[in-house]
Amino acid sequence: MMPGPWEALGLPGGLVTLNVGGKLYSTTLETLTRFPDSMLGAMFRGPQPALTDSRGNYFIDRDGKAFRHILNFLRFGRLDLPEGYAELSLLRAEADFYQIRPLLDELRRVEAERWRQRSNAVLHADVDVCKRRVHFNVRRGPQNYELSACSLHVFTANVFCTDRHFLALLRRRLSHADAPGACHHLCLEWTPRPSELPAAEYAKQRLRSLCVGGREVRTASGFLEEVLKLALAQGFRVDSVFPDPADILSARSLRFVRH
Repeated sequence: MMPGPWEALGLPGGLVTLNVGGKLYSTTLETLTRFPDSMLGAMFRGPQPALTDSRGNYFIDRDGKAFRHILNFLRFGRLDLPEGYAELSLLRAEADFYQIRPLLDELRRVEAERWRQRSNAVLHADVDVCKRRVHFNVRRGPQNYELSACSLHVFTANVFCTDRHFLALLRRRLSHADAPGACHHLCLEWTPRPSELPAAEYAKQRLRSLCVGGREVRTASGFLEEVLKLALAQGFRVDSVFPDPADILSARSLRFVRH
């Protein structure tokens, strides 16, 4: 009587440990052969594969991180990717290598849906400004300090866009690359330093400036102008301007759409 494939592999109960690009995965022969026409199906229905690592695990020289999604698709028959997954092209290349046709079909569907979402997008940006007065000491001599004060303009901007790609581009243009926000939302706060406020006091107050494209932004209209230029370059068109639709240069809020 010929041994079954799991006996040929020398593993009890059809259990298999794979070393894929240095990452170890444990699964069953039933899972690996779920799609018999795939490369994995053919590989594990035949004789024992020859290529193993030093511990006897079957070795596949492919991307180990991406194999997690390959294996889960074999287990559950569906593709569950984390929100904002950015390696679809890599996963498609891996699915093509393993020749898993249903997974390739599902990846084409996901890519088409992402393209549809990117093509039809909404973008909204608004900026508020408030004044803040700070007091500080100015040194006039070795033992002579003078109390001084100045007004600051504190800007707060919120940008929402249904196209995550646009926000990623905007983040790369900002000096506030670590600004908080979700994948569809970006929140910024900055305070230009007035000339009468010493740089040391500015740093002591933990204030931050904002630069876009290497240029400091000192007004609300300056920020919205940068958003406008990037939005137009990405195929958006202006949908509404607040408060005066006829004066885009003095806007505090802009809304864009892309179809």
